[in-house]
Amino acid sequence: MLSLKEVVDRYQALAGSTGASVLLSAFGLSPQETSRLFSALDEDYHISRFLHFSCAKGQRYHVAGEDVTHVSIDPGISSLL
Repeated sequence: MLSLKEVVDRYQALAGSTGASVLLSAFGLSPQETSRLFSALDEDYHISRFLHFSCAKGQRYHVAGEDVTHVSIDPGISSLL
């Protein structure tokens, strides 16, 4: 499983700018790994307040009880790294 820093680094490389919405499939993980990783991050209060999930076009993943396709991450997450 990826560390929080690895997730943020990948997100920033994919998004180009903090706060942009990125397809979860772009992280290059299996569907099970993606659901498990982002569910674990979403269950941690200190991390989840910086994550914003949405559901649009794309492969759907089950994250913390919801079907989602995209994530955006607030720049403030850097305070946790």
